[in-house]
Amino acid sequence: MTASERRTGVQSVDRALDVVEALGDGRPRGISELATATGLSVATVHRILTTLSDRGYSVQVDERKYTVGPAALRLADLSRQSLADRALPHARRLAAIFGESANVAIRRGNSMVYVAQAPSPHSLRIFTEVGRVVPMHSTAIGKATLAALPGDEATELISSLSLRATTRHTIVTVADLEAELDGIRERGFAIDEEEQELGVRCVAAVAPGSAAPTVALSVSGPSERFTRQVAEAAGPSVAAAAREFAEAPAAG
Repeated sequence: MTASERRTGVQSVDRALDVVEALGDGRPRGISELATATGLSVATVHRILTTLSDRGYSVQVDERKYTVGPAALRLADLSRQSLADRALPHARRLAAIFGESANVAIRRGNSMVYVAQAPSPHSLRIFTEVGRVVPMHSTAIGKATLAALPGDEATELISSLSLRATTRHTIVTVADLEAELDGIRERGFAIDEEEQELGVRCVAAVAPGSAAPTVALSVSGPSERFTRQVAEAAGPSVAAAAREFAEAPAAG
């Protein structure tokens, strides 16, 4: 293979990965929108999508739009499991320190999905099912993730959120959410004040770094026991655990 052929081959892979990444938020996109997002021509995007669809990495959801396919989702599942395995020891330490359930979650599009939990030793505890998907605006894990995003990306993502109220404490306006995110950036952790579920308080922080998906660690408990004061005191420890996770080398 000549140097020219090698460059062409690498460029082809690079372009295909650009399209896969543009589909990565889970929102169906049309060919023209993908072309704009990737800087590629419509004809090039169409050729790439044909190959990706043949291999199961994209699927056509109607006559004009595409989304990620089952092959890409299988790889995502492997990635989530790897992240869960790596982050779980940090969650277990947090659960041991605070006596409350500790969780690991990652962003999936404009939602968060729980990938691991270290349960509280108390009989009355918060149980979060692994695989549960929750909104970003009403959870500590989601707000911490939003606060960690670059400004333009955060603004675009916020515009896609429904900001639906799940309790009377849920943030339901963009202005209030942006003010909340400013506070999270300043203190380094987020608190969910019964915004997703009455009777439950949660504190969360995001593992720093640019690698996707963003990983969040959290501690959650019954609000009568896990008070605001306790949650605020736990925040720096949760943030430290997130940093330790990010800095720990991946096994293998």
